[in-house]
Amino acid sequence: MIAVSLRLRLPSGASGGIALMLLGVLFFAVNDTLGKWLVGAYSVGQLLLVRSISGLCVMAPFNRRLAPAAFLRPARPGIQFLRIAFSTLETSLFFWALTELPLAEVMTYYMAGPIYVTALSPFLLGEQVGWRRWSAVAIGFGGVVLALHPSPDSLNFGAVCALVGSFSYACFMVATRKLAGTRGEVLMTYQLTAALIFGAVFVAIEGWTTPSLVDLVLMLFLGVGSLIGNLCVNQSLRVAPASVVVPYQYTLILWGMLFGYLFFGEVLSPPTLAGAAIIVGAGLFIFLREQQLRGRRRN
Repeated sequence: MIAVSLRLRLPSGASGGIALMLLGVLFFAVNDTLGKWLVGAYSVGQLLLVRSISGLCVMAPFNRRLAPAAFLRPARPGIQFLRIAFSTLETSLFFWALTELPLAEVMTYYMAGPIYVTALSPFLLGEQVGWRRWSAVAIGFGGVVLALHPSPDSLNFGAVCALVGSFSYACFMVATRKLAGTRGEVLMTYQLTAALIFGAVFVAIEGWTTPSLVDLVLMLFLGVGSLIGNLCVNQSLRVAPASVVVPYQYTLILWGMLFGYLFFGEVLSPPTLAGAAIIVGAGLFIFLREQQLRGRRRN
């Protein structure tokens, strides 16, 4: 999640932090549901293009407060480039995966992102990972395999997009960690600009489908909803301990199951449900273990 500095009166304390996390996750779930609804009639490139224009318009008032040098001379440009490349890739693959897979199933694969980050962190971040977290990583990978229930029929285009996309999402999070000192406005603007360029290229290749007024509004909301979700999640982490609020991010899968059933008639298979439970359990264990180790280092 990208921090964007906005001065708003928002709830504080543990209960306020939980409420903000739940609200932010709900915005993400609504966004993902709209994406699945729209991708049935419009190309992924078109969704990215309109979504990015909307997001950049919302960011414009906040970017005006920054000096041009913040955007023209970014720190660590190589990592900045990798970050926006992985961001664009994971977003595009998410939408493409939605064309063939149930909403909650795609969300499940992406919720495995923090497990991939833990597996990558010793090699890319120089962090030590003990045997407990490595065990959780192995179990989490097992959950991904179970959710995928590999067979000649299950390894379709959508499944490949979801798997590659979730790994790209993990690489995006690793790159974001390496740029922790960069302002959130700069990171988000680069991210949206890269998606806009990518979407424009694909629209030039695939063509533009003229949307109805309602669909255009929904496309524009994709950008606004994503920024609001990020704002809520980041504010929740400011006003309450991470150990209190972060576990509630897994409600995304529950929303995905509910919205998938209500709007698309989707019901997850038992192996996918079991895999999702394993992924959530492994992810929670890794997170809580990291919080425990940080507490020990501070003491």
